[in-house]
Amino acid sequence: MRLVRILAWLALIGGLVTGGAWIFRERIAIALFERGMDAALTADPFKGRPDGLSVGLCGSGSPIPSPDRAGPCTVVTAGRHVFVVDIGEGGVRNLTRIGYGAGRVEAVFLTHFHSDHIDSLGALMLQRWASSAAATALPVYGPPGVESVTAGFNEAYKLDSGYRIAHHGPKIVPPSGFGLAPHPEPVPDNGGERLIYAANGLQVFAFAVNHRPVTPAYGYAFVYKGRRVVISGDTAPAKSVELAARHADVLVHEALSTRMVALQHDAAVRAGRANLAQIFNDIKGYHATPEQAADIAERAGVKVLLLTHIVPPLPYSILEVPFLGDARSRFKGQLIVGHDGEEILLPADSSEMRHERRF
Repeated sequence: MRLVRILAWLALIGGLVTGGAWIFRERIAIALFERGMDAALTADPFKGRPDGLSVGLCGSGSPIPSPDRAGPCTVVTAGRHVFVVDIGEGGVRNLTRIGYGAGRVEAVFLTHFHSDHIDSLGALMLQRWASSAAATALPVYGPPGVESVTAGFNEAYKLDSGYRIAHHGPKIVPPSGFGLAPHPEPVPDNGGERLIYAANGLQVFAFAVNHRPVTPAYGYAFVYKGRRVVISGDTAPAKSVELAARHADVLVHEALSTRMVALQHDAAVRAGRANLAQIFNDIKGYHATPEQAADIAERAGVKVLLLTHIVPPLPYSILEVPFLGDARSRFKGQLIVGHDGEEILLPADSSEMRHERRF
C-alpha cells in the first residue's frame, strides 16, 4: 500500500513538472535561445589552442548533390588568421558551424574557376563585409582570369550593396569594404611553386596542377612556423603535387572512384540519360583516384592524407570501403576520407597533430 502511495506521489510530481514545463515552454525556449546566441557571438575558436597551422573542410563535396557535403571549401588558419581555399555552395554556412565565420576571413585562394569552387564567393564577401564592418574589399588570389570572376561578382552584387549601405549606414557597412579584390598570380610552367602571399609568419605558395582542359589550375602550400599543409585542388595525378607535398604534415587531395563513377555511368545508360552518361564518362579523366592520391602521399612522405571533393557522394559510411579500393595499403600514414567539419590542428614547431570533427 505504501509503495502505491509513493508511486502516486511520484506520478503527481512528474505531472506537475511536465505541466509546468508545458505552461512555461515559450519562456524556456527564449531563455535557451538567448543563451545560445550569447555563446555563438562571444565564442573564440582559438581559445585554449596553441599557436600553429590548421586545415579544415568547410565543404568536402563536388558538383554532384550530396545531403551531407557542401561544395568544395577548405579553411586554413595560421595563428589567429583565417583563409579559405575555394568556396563552394554551403561553404559559408559551414565556416560558421566550424566556428570561424565569414567575418574572420582575410583572403580567398581559388584553385580554378569551375562553378562549384566559386559559387558562394558573393555570399562570403557580403557576410564578411556586413558582419565585421570590413573597410577593404576581400582579397581573392588565383590564376590569371580571377579578375573576370571577381568583376562578375562585384557587378552582380552592386545593387545589393547600395541597398545595404542605405539601410544600415556607412558605419556598419563601409562602402570601401564592399566587393572582391583580384590578385592574379602566374606560376611556373614546370610545376615549380611560387610564393604569392606572405604575412604574419605565413607563406602561401601556388603551383600548377593538371585539370585539363581547365587551365590554369592551381594547388597551394601553406607554411607556418615549421608546419606545412598542401592542397591539391582539382587535378589528375600530378608531379607538382608530389613535389609540393614533400614531407608535408597534411596533404588535402581530391578523390574520385572510377569504379563507382562507372556504375553511375551504366545506370545513366540504362535510364536513357545519354547526356548524363557522357558527363560521368568524361569526369574520370581529370581527377585522381583515392589509390593515386595515396601513391602521391606515400612517395612524398606525407604524414596525413585527407581526401576531399569526394566523387561520387557516399551517403553511407560502408561505401567508403569500395570508394578507397586498396588506397590504405598504399599509404603508411593516416588516411582520412574527409567530411564537412573535419579539422587537423598542427601546433607550431612540433610534430604534434590533433584530428577533430567540429560538427
